[in-house]
Amino acid sequence: MTESRSWLLRLVIAFSFAQGAVSMARPAVSYRALSLGADERAIGVIAGVYALLPLFAAVPLGRRTDHGRCAPLLPVGVVLISGGCALSGTADSLTAMAAWSGVMGLGHLCFVIGAQSIVARQSAPAEQDRNFGHFTIGASLGQLVGPVAAGAVIGADLARTSGYALLAAAAVAAASLTSLWRIEHRAPRPARASERTTVPVRSILRTRGVPAGIFISLAVLSATDILTAYLPVIGEHRGIAPAVVGVLLSLRAAATIACRLVMSPMIRLMGRTALLTTTCLLGGLLCGAIALPVPLWALASMLVLLGFCLGVGQPLSMTTVVQAAPAEARSTALALRLTGNRLGQVAAPAGAGLVAGLAGAATPFVLTGALLVLSSAAAIRRPHPSPPQPPARSPRRTPDRAPAEGGDRGA
Repeated sequence: MTESRSWLLRLVIAFSFAQGAVSMARPAVSYRALSLGADERAIGVIAGVYALLPLFAAVPLGRRTDHGRCAPLLPVGVVLISGGCALSGTADSLTAMAAWSGVMGLGHLCFVIGAQSIVARQSAPAEQDRNFGHFTIGASLGQLVGPVAAGAVIGADLARTSGYALLAAAAVAAASLTSLWRIEHRAPRPARASERTTVPVRSILRTRGVPAGIFISLAVLSATDILTAYLPVIGEHRGIAPAVVGVLLSLRAAATIACRLVMSPMIRLMGRTALLTTTCLLGGLLCGAIALPVPLWALASMLVLLGFCLGVGQPLSMTTVVQAAPAEARSTALALRLTGNRLGQVAAPAGAGLVAGLAGAATPFVLTGALLVLSSAAAIRRPHPSPPQPPARSPRRTPDRAPAEGGDRGA
């Protein structure tokens, strides 16, 4: 039992370091861009470029993972994250920062596609909710520590200290390599999948449950991304120190961890559909409320509640997509989900930057809140992720009954 779960623990540890590096780098990139003269629009563009390369690379990487091993994507992702962080820390122009931010985003995509595919392959159907929940705890741990570390390093001299923070993030990313040795030890399923025909992307997207899972994931990740990119801007406008902004982002991440630790009891109590609907709706209202000029204690309280609500969408959307998609195209389906995420990460910050430049830095939170409210409607309409399973099992039961009725096929 211990050996069978060690791969998940090591994957969570590696993901914690990789996500911690990214979560440390994202606010540091915003502060470094501000030191180079960036305004709200430029911050939005840089945040959007982070997701631009992954937007085009996700499906090809998912196809490759469906027909091969997942583990090689992990070290490739780590190298790209580390390199993107280090080079962002030494960049002296907004164009260069945007380019290296894109490299960082591509590395994060490689790591996440490989890691999610490993969880999907090495988890029994009954374990997927739990294992995806535990897997995303790694992301939340990184989001908890990363902003605090960035806030501790970044000081009054934004150009110099934000560069130090980005170099430190590169070292944190590299540390994740220590947990990746022989992490994919079960390979029979990929070998069989390579012999099957490729499922068209259109067919995957038409599968009931997949579009809703993609949209919910897009909305939740867009909210997290806007928080990471624009809370430093809000802090600058409201006189909140970078260290305090880091603590606020970490409070949000801590609440997300707490949510995922009690995910299974909440599912048993409310059911997946009610849980997703409630948390997306409440999360949208809280996200929009961040635009209000509230005291610091109220802002912290809203971020804690928002973090708890945002903790539900990602793991349950993974389970929804994996269980709805054909078995031979699960990595591609997860990649499509990540494509939706990256589409949101391109469009949301860029649109937020445009709106922020016209209507103020708090406006992106209102738009993101509206997106979360819309995702709650998608959660209501989506089917329960378990219905796709019975049709797959029924053909297996039919041959089992046939030998009982006609003894000639008993062998």
